[in-house]
Amino acid sequence: MPNRWKPNVTVAAIVEHDGRFLIVEEETADGLRLNNPAGHLDPGESPLQACVREVLEETAYDFEPQGLVGMYLNRFTRTRTGDDITYLRFAFCGRVGTHHGWRTLDDGIVRAFWLTLDELRACRERHRSPLLLQCIEDYLAGQRAPLALIHTDASVLQAPAPRAAKA
Repeated sequence: MPNRWKPNVTVAAIVEHDGRFLIVEEETADGLRLNNPAGHLDPGESPLQACVREVLEETAYDFEPQGLVGMYLNRFTRTRTGDDITYLRFAFCGRVGTHHGWRTLDDGIVRAFWLTLDELRACRERHRSPLLLQCIEDYLAGQRAPLALIHTDASVLQAPAPRAAKA
């Protein structure tokens, strides 16, 4: 199959503290948008490792995943190119730890801040993805699965073997 479909794998963090949710404001082709701290799974890391890394890069907070809120498929068309992209998102809930205020946030991230559910509902037009609110509402509904459901084989975490030279 030369044109096998491969969705983009992403992770997202749902973090609540005192009735507010940790949100990032980021620059996109469609202007400033709001999102959960989220990003792509990189080679050589587990979904949990990716989520911890993304939260640190986008918010400067340490993150401790405590449960899997859900796995979500979302289809998106890029505004500039018309590319049809499907994302497979693993959404984790957990808590933040130390804030490293000295850290520079990831490229494109303008700021990280806290919003209530009502504030998020009131600005849906600024959401980068419909999954932002869906993940939070699932979290608030008590949807959780144990982290042990996500298994990453050790082969993923190992450096790739060098390729043999062609004769």
